[in-house]
Amino acid sequence: MAESMTGVRSAIRETIDRFNPDLKKVSHEIHSHPETAFQEVYAHDTITKFLENSGFTVNRSTYGLETSFETEVGSGGRLVVFCAEYDALPQIGHGCGHNLIAISSIGAFLAAVEALKASGSPGRVRLLGTPAEEAGGGKARLIEAGAFSDDIAAAIMAHPVCARQILNDTSSGYTGLAALKFIATHMFKTEFRGKSAHAAGEPWNGVNAFDAAVAAYNNVALLRQHIEPEDRIHAVMEVGGTVANVIPDYTRMSWMIRSPTITRSTKLLERVKRCIASGALAHGCELNYLETPTYLNLTSNKTLCEVYVDEMATFDQKVLLQQQKPMNASTDMGNVAHVVPSFHGAFIVPTAPDVALHSKDFAQAASTDEAHQVALDCARGMAMMAMRVLLDEKVAERARWDFENNHGW
Repeated sequence: MAESMTGVRSAIRETIDRFNPDLKKVSHEIHSHPETAFQEVYAHDTITKFLENSGFTVNRSTYGLETSFETEVGSGGRLVVFCAEYDALPQIGHGCGHNLIAISSIGAFLAAVEALKASGSPGRVRLLGTPAEEAGGGKARLIEAGAFSDDIAAAIMAHPVCARQILNDTSSGYTGLAALKFIATHMFKTEFRGKSAHAAGEPWNGVNAFDAAVAAYNNVALLRQHIEPEDRIHAVMEVGGTVANVIPDYTRMSWMIRSPTITRSTKLLERVKRCIASGALAHGCELNYLETPTYLNLTSNKTLCEVYVDEMATFDQKVLLQQQKPMNASTDMGNVAHVVPSFHGAFIVPTAPDVALHSKDFAQAASTDEAHQVALDCARGMAMMAMRVLLDEKVAERARWDFENNHGW
């Protein structure tokens, strides 16, 4: 097995080196055309055209989502799935580096395909385009549509991060993290409906939907003093009225309720909703909820993480097994991790010390040659992890056991 894996590693290294210029071009194309949730038409077309030109048969607009795609190679054996993200943030662009997620998963897919062919072994490798991670829960929708209903041995992806977000000592030499863990999130919008009136002439004939929204926000702001340190509540006003001399009859807010587990997040959600309802009641407004998919907490698979760390070491990459600092973010990959054995690692993008995710500064960093390189370094490790799952029965069995019995690791 050791000798055969040496050949697999060589095939993976050679394949990613060969596709490096093409993947860099794909990354820059996606980065220079940022598109938000479910609007990733340019990214979808760029990636699928690249794959088709590389000889793959690609199914476009899969599982009822216009900007999802799927391609698969191989037969028999076990199935591994690489998940590619490519949506951006409104007004910020690729401040979460999803252009890098895309090419790391594409590169890993290409390398695993070549290695699997060279091995002559049974097995299947799939690349799944997963839109709308930032808002909309694309993977949650894909789960509902059956994209993860097959007997999947491993679902795989990784996310770019800043060093200080996962490391206590940024000079430690680590280039990434295997067991990235995120918290659960409930996301929704609230609509408050009242009655318009002239704000100066007869305000008493109006029912102020803006006041209801402000009251709801203030109620939640007071609640924050009484929530646990790991919990988070965010809200913004999306629609707040039109002109100052008209009593607003409609307002809309967007909310996110986060906690380390979905159970805790749901309990916190109930408290938040009582605060919101009391704001609407106090001002006589109708309240309506617009629900979006919930993001489950992201768990880590011990076996897959250990294999990734070991394989990255063979490519001279020092990867941390478990994170040193909690990272209070969320992802719809958490939903996937609750239905199939999953890996969601992190690779460190070089940035200035004060740069953070979801910023224009990180968006700029995500377009550099250095960021491109670390994404492909990660792709090598993910491709090797996939091959270990496909070719090594014991690794696959342990990963399944961890998923079923060691989910809280």
